[in-house]
Amino acid sequence: MAASGSAPRRRLTVPELGIGDAPLLLSLWLVPPGARVVAGDRVVELAAGGVTIDLEAPVSGRLVAQLADEDEPLAAGAAIAEFEVAE
Repeated sequence: MAASGSAPRRRLTVPELGIGDAPLLLSLWLVPPGARVVAGDRVVELAAGGVTIDLEAPVSGRLVAQLADEDEPLAAGAAIAEFEVAE
């Protein structure tokens, strides 16, 4: 049996959206820390210039950390979540 915390982890980062100078904010977490997700599940909403962008879980597993807060300004490449990958 594997030791606790030994599962591989993967971060979710803000993609380059090509929206110019519009401020980008984390508007809503859709999944709480500790929740299990399947790759492709919507986990967070970003807002920019009146547009909402959903980001999806990059892997199946468990959301172990929210690395950004709601209403926090974000830049492309910023890490916003960390997932423990399901085996």
